[in-house]
Amino acid sequence: MSKTILIVDDEKHIRDTLGGVLSDEGYRVMTVKDGEEAIEQFSDGRAELVLLDIWLPGMDGIEVLKELKRRQPAVPVIMISGHGNVETAVKATKLGAYDFLEKPLSLEKVLLTVEHALEQKRLVEENREFLERARREYAIIGNSRVMKQLEEDIKRVATTNSWVLITGENGTGKELVARNIHLYSRRSGKPFVAVNCAAIPDELIESELFGYEKGAFTGASGSKKGKFDMAEGGTIFLDEIGDMSLKTQAKILRILQERSFERVGGTRTITVDVRVIAATNKDLEEEIRRGNFREDLYYRLNVIPFHVPPLRERREDIPLFVEHYIKEFSLATAREDIPHLTDAAMSALLHYHWPGNVRELKNLMERLVIMVRSNTITIDDLPQYIREHLPENTEDSNPFKSETLREARKYFEKEFIKRKLREYNWNISRTADAIGIERSHLYRKIKSYDIEQD
Repeated sequence: MSKTILIVDDEKHIRDTLGGVLSDEGYRVMTVKDGEEAIEQFSDGRAELVLLDIWLPGMDGIEVLKELKRRQPAVPVIMISGHGNVETAVKATKLGAYDFLEKPLSLEKVLLTVEHALEQKRLVEENREFLERARREYAIIGNSRVMKQLEEDIKRVATTNSWVLITGENGTGKELVARNIHLYSRRSGKPFVAVNCAAIPDELIESELFGYEKGAFTGASGSKKGKFDMAEGGTIFLDEIGDMSLKTQAKILRILQERSFERVGGTRTITVDVRVIAATNKDLEEEIRRGNFREDLYYRLNVIPFHVPPLRERREDIPLFVEHYIKEFSLATAREDIPHLTDAAMSALLHYHWPGNVRELKNLMERLVIMVRSNTITIDDLPQYIREHLPENTEDSNPFKSETLREARKYFEKEFIKRKLREYNWNISRTADAIGIERSHLYRKIKSYDIEQD
């Protein structure tokens, strides 16, 4: 589809000449003779690039530029003038002009500048769309207080270049936190390179991180960039850094101190600009006491500490994860229906301790979506090891052991209210609106069922 270009110039022959040349190149052209008309035409959102004269009757080009950039900053504006000077050009550039062309215009240069400006606009839009998709894909899930605080901290820290150390059990989402820090940082357009330090043999980790030169070892038939090289300008994520050998830790420390390294078998010093985010499921202070981790490296990495809590400490987020993963895997497997869990099944998930954390829950949801063909997932569809964790002799016992329909109904209503309260972060008004009862009625239910915030 051809692009639309708005030409703003008080000289008719320039409008006609530029319009004719651009039309011949396949562009759609709109022409106006003053600033007020330019803003009016620009407001309909069709223009994808503007050629704007500095000297206009009434409102001058600089004022028009300010207004266009205020309305649609992504649209490139190329300034043109027959009385250009360095001061005016600098001012226009600071206000967001893409380029500054002087009259008499070289039509070849105009076409080249227009082409480059539109290409840059396309790349910026693609990058923005990529970031938006990535932020949706790696969005932090959870309404619990601790996760909301984690989201706020991520966005605050992301704008800095400070190094981060993320701790937490396996499966809690440490890499997700690292990716969010990168995606909300000024480095978001550069690479995010993840390295699982525990998965690389000790004898290979040095060449993986720093790369190697041809002939460095048997089989090195050519040179190869390492992970630090590949992350230039972006972020390197060192996962499970607590599993690195002391020898490799020393080399990592040198990079952090000097921001430079040599490839294996090489002598040339390579300088890098990377942000380092590390993660571990180990207690590094305990590892230091045992002599397994360098204290100086720990303090280098631990500039800003993050801790991702286990799922059992934020059970109110479980219904959100369940809903998210069921939808995700239903779409991925082309299921026409999206199954839902019964209250009893959800209660079992809420009572389970989740040693594998979010990763374990995600894997279970994938299995259920694939294996359960009914659109209702019941407690009987869950693995036995999860069903066993329902408490036996409390009001929260398995509803199928209830003696009467009234007892089972009471159980389901209590669990439903508890789940909705967790979903809305124990906000009584929002919960009452969501389930369709009066606020005062919900208060009476909470009191009669002796529901307490957990």
